[in-house]
Amino acid sequence: MASKIMIINHGGAFMTDALETSLHKCGIVTVSVEPVIEKIEHEKDDSDMIILFAGDYVFDMTDVLVYLKDLCTGDEKALCVIGYSKEIAAIEETVPKSVVTHEFLRPFEMKTLTEQLQKIVAAEEERRKGKHILLVDDDLTFLKMMQAWLSMKYRITAVRSGMQAITYIANHTPDLILLDYDMPVIQGPQILEMIKSEAGSSRIPVIFLTGKSDKESVMNVMKLHPDGYLLKTMTKEQIAEAISDFFTTKKWKNAN
Repeated sequence: MASKIMIINHGGAFMTDALETSLHKCGIVTVSVEPVIEKIEHEKDDSDMIILFAGDYVFDMTDVLVYLKDLCTGDEKALCVIGYSKEIAAIEETVPKSVVTHEFLRPFEMKTLTEQLQKIVAAEEERRKGKHILLVDDDLTFLKMMQAWLSMKYRITAVRSGMQAITYIANHTPDLILLDYDMPVIQGPQILEMIKSEAGSSRIPVIFLTGKSDKESVMNVMKLHPDGYLLKTMTKEQIAEAISDFFTTKKWKNAN
């Protein structure tokens, strides 16, 4: 199935038509939508990537930018932005650079832009073939750090509460859930119990994330029979290796 790109644009039909024609020649399907939340929502599930083709309209669409930020932070969508420097600066006031896959400054050479977009599409296709991890943690700093560490190899969906996780897995089946043990409102153990009690999610492996490494705390974690646990104090390399080993062997080597 050919990749499909959603191009968000308003008032720049000539440039977007030229871009779409160039992408079509490469076998990439496109759909052009107005910067309206309802229209973006309608096309998002069928689109592999989003291009925001900026214009003057971006200075007065904070609600749409907030929607795109949330969509591309918590979902698997790659977001590319095309525009002049002032337009991109205005977008960055709402959508952080960390959320944007790539920025393209105007003016641009269409052939070069198309080639770069082809490479991004190919990289996204490879990423989507990889394992899907649901990351659950109320600590936004840690959440972003883990997402950055793991997103190069895995498809990451990040949520900040247990209830968001439950809502997500009602319609999705990730290959692994990394679940914070200590969270407000509903604790990790309760979320684990809810996940394991539902037929649709009971077989999804759950690994706890914990900041406590003393023996008593670790024993309390393991009494709940998760598939394993990760210490938040572990390095990027240790975490990546542990997850890779788990996917390879289906067995968890717990941290010491």
